[in-house]
Amino acid sequence: MSISEAEAANELMRLARAIARHNRLYHAEDAPEISDAEYDALVRRNAELEAAFPHLIRPDSPSSAVGHEVAASPLGKVTHEVRMMSLDNAFDDEEVAEFVARIRRFLSLSADEPVVMTAEDKIDGLSCSLRYEKGKLVRAATRGDGQVGEDVTPNVAHIADIVQELRGEGVPDVFEVRGEVYMEKAAFQALNTQLMDEARALAETKGEVFDEAKVRQFANPRNAAAGSLRQKDANVTAKRPLRFWAHGWGAASHVPGQSQHAVIRRIESWGLPVSPQFRQCASVEEMLEAYRAIRDGRAGLPFEIDGVVYKVDRLDWQQRLGFVAKAPRWALAHKFPAEQAETVLESIDIQVGRTGKLTPVGRLRPVLVGGVTVTNVTLHNRDEIARLGVRPGDRVVLQRAGDVIPQVVDNLTREEERPAYLFPDHCPECHSEAVAEEGEVDVRCTGGLICPAQRTERLKHFVSRAALDIEGLGEKTIDEFFAKGWLESPADIFRLKARRDEILALEGWKDKSVDNLLSAVESKRAPDAARLLFGLGIRHVGAVTARDLMKRFETLPALREIAELAHQKDGEEQAQAASDAYAELISIDGIGPVVVKALGDFFHEDHNKQVWDDLLSEVSPPPYIVETQDSAVAGKTVVFTGKLETMSRDEAKAQAERLGAKAAGSVSPKTDLVVAGPGAGSKLKKAAELGIEVIGEADWAEIVKAAG
Repeated sequence: MSISEAEAANELMRLARAIARHNRLYHAEDAPEISDAEYDALVRRNAELEAAFPHLIRPDSPSSAVGHEVAASPLGKVTHEVRMMSLDNAFDDEEVAEFVARIRRFLSLSADEPVVMTAEDKIDGLSCSLRYEKGKLVRAATRGDGQVGEDVTPNVAHIADIVQELRGEGVPDVFEVRGEVYMEKAAFQALNTQLMDEARALAETKGEVFDEAKVRQFANPRNAAAGSLRQKDANVTAKRPLRFWAHGWGAASHVPGQSQHAVIRRIESWGLPVSPQFRQCASVEEMLEAYRAIRDGRAGLPFEIDGVVYKVDRLDWQQRLGFVAKAPRWALAHKFPAEQAETVLESIDIQVGRTGKLTPVGRLRPVLVGGVTVTNVTLHNRDEIARLGVRPGDRVVLQRAGDVIPQVVDNLTREEERPAYLFPDHCPECHSEAVAEEGEVDVRCTGGLICPAQRTERLKHFVSRAALDIEGLGEKTIDEFFAKGWLESPADIFRLKARRDEILALEGWKDKSVDNLLSAVESKRAPDAARLLFGLGIRHVGAVTARDLMKRFETLPALREIAELAHQKDGEEQAQAASDAYAELISIDGIGPVVVKALGDFFHEDHNKQVWDDLLSEVSPPPYIVETQDSAVAGKTVVFTGKLETMSRDEAKAQAERLGAKAAGSVSPKTDLVVAGPGAGSKLKKAAELGIEVIGEADWAEIVKAAG
C-alpha cells in the first residue's frame, strides 16, 4: 500500500470520525447524508488500512462498532441478552467464493464436503428484536449499538405482522425473534404526500406562507420505517403502515432445530412472516444464482432491498465459526450495485440559470429508483444529449449514481426512426441568442440582466446564505415579488419597506412575518463587501475570489475603477494604464486572466453598471479590512473539505483569513494544509497524492485556539 504510516494513522482517525458520524445520522437520527454505497466505501477503506497497518487500529475503530449508541431518548433502553450483530459485505462474485473458501479452511473441510447455505433478500429496514416468554410478546427493542437498544414494545403492538403470541408446536419458554421493520414503497410515497398536505393545511390555518422546501419528509422507506417505529407516542406509530419479517433469533431457552433453514421455517409456523425468497443453496453456483434471481426481480418487489444475505445452514458449524469484532464469520451480505430502472422520457425542458447557462431537464414518466420516485433528470448539456441520442418519447434506463443522483445511462430506443433533438440557439425566456464560448460545452443566454430567468436566479443568489443571507426572502417570495414587478434588481430589495402595506395584502402574510422580512433587509444596509461582490453573480467571481479581490482593493469603487481600467483599449496612454491595471489584478494570488476578463465584461455592459450604481445608492459596505494574527498557518494556503461539524464552511474560511492564511477552494501543489471533515472525498485523495498535510476539525480548532 503506497501510503506512509503517518498518513495511514491520519486517515484512520478521519475515517473513524466520519463513520461514527454517519452511523449516528443513520441509526440514531434517521437522517443519512450519504448513500449506502458511499458509506460502504468508507468502511472498506478503513478495513483495508487496518489490514495493512494492524498496529494502528484505533480503540474507536468502526470495525468493532455496530449501529450507534442510544443517546438521550424518550424511549427506554433495553440491554440485549445476546448482542445484535452487523454483517460483513461482499460486492462481487469473487468475494462470495472467497467467503465459502474461508469457511472451508476454518472448519478444515474436504473439497467434496458440501457447504449448504441459506440465501434471502436483505430488506432495507430497521432491525428489531422481539422477546417472547411462554409464547407471549413481552418486549421489543431496536438494535441500537448492538448491546443496548430502545424499548419499542408499545409501538410494535400496532404492526399487524407481529403476533402478540406464538402459536404452534415447540415454542420455547424464552425465544427472541430478530428481523426487520420496514415500510413498503407505496406506503412510503403516501406518507410523504400526507406530511406535505398536513404542513400545507397547518400553514393556511396559521396564515403563514407555505414553503414546500421546509417540509421535512422521509428520504426513503427505511428512514420512514425507523422514524415511525421510534415514536414516543405509539399512537403515531399506529397510523403508519409498518411491516415486519423475521430472519434470525437471539436469546433462546431452546433452539427448535439443527439448521438455519429449520429454525426459520419453525418461526414461520408460529405466525411470523419470513422472506418469501428464503432458500437453501448447496454450492457457490447456487448462491450466485439466487443472488441474480433476487437482483433481477428487485424492481418488481413492493419493498426496498439492497442485497442478499448468505448464512451457513448448519448451526453446529455456526457455533464453531463464531464471530469477529462486530460480525459473524458464518454470514455475509452480498450487496447490489446501484439500482437501475426503465421509463419513458416524455419531454425535454430548458432551464436558464443565473449565469445564463441553458440546462436541459428530462421530464420522465414517474418511476421508483432506489426508494425514490424520480420524475426529472438533468441531461447536463447539448453534448450529453447528443451522446445519448435522446429524444422525447425514448425509453431510457435510469440509475441513481451512488444511489443518490439520478442519471440516464442508456437509451433503449436510440435506433428508432425519429428526428434528433435540436438544442435551442435562442434563450427560451428572453429570446436572446444562446451561444457556447470557444472551448466550452455549455450554451449560455447572452441576455444578461434583461433575461427574466437570470434576473430571478441572480436575485435568489444575491440573498442566499453565502451572499447577503437575507432571512425570509426565499425563492417563492422572490418569484412572487418579481411577478408583481416589485423586484427587478438587487437594489429593489432595499426599497421593499415602501411596499409594506402591499405585501401585507398578499395571501399568507401577517404583520409579524412582514416586519421580520423588512427587518432582515434593513440589517443588511452595511453588508460585507466581499459577500456583496459575490452576490452580484459576476461569472468566475466566487466567494473566495471575491474575498481575494476585496482584500487587495478594500472598497467596491476601487475595484470597479481598476477593473474598468484594465479593459481600456483606446490610445497609447490608456493602453499603458490598462496594462498596469491588468498586471495589478493578475498579480493577486488566485486571480487569473479569466477572472480579469469576466470583471471587464461585466463593467463593459451599461445595464450592469446601472445595477451596480443603483445598489450602492441603497447600501454602504464598509472597507474590507481583514485583521490578521500571527499563527502557525500565516502565509499558508488552506483548503477545507468534507462536512464541518462545529462551524460553517464560511466561518472556517474567515478564521483562516484572520490567521493570515489564504482559504482556497481546491487542492493544488500550492496548497499547504487540508482540513478534512466527515465525508471528504476527491480533495482528500488529491491531498494524499500530492503529499499535503491533512488535519481534522479538532486539530484546526487547536490552531485557532493557540493563535488567541
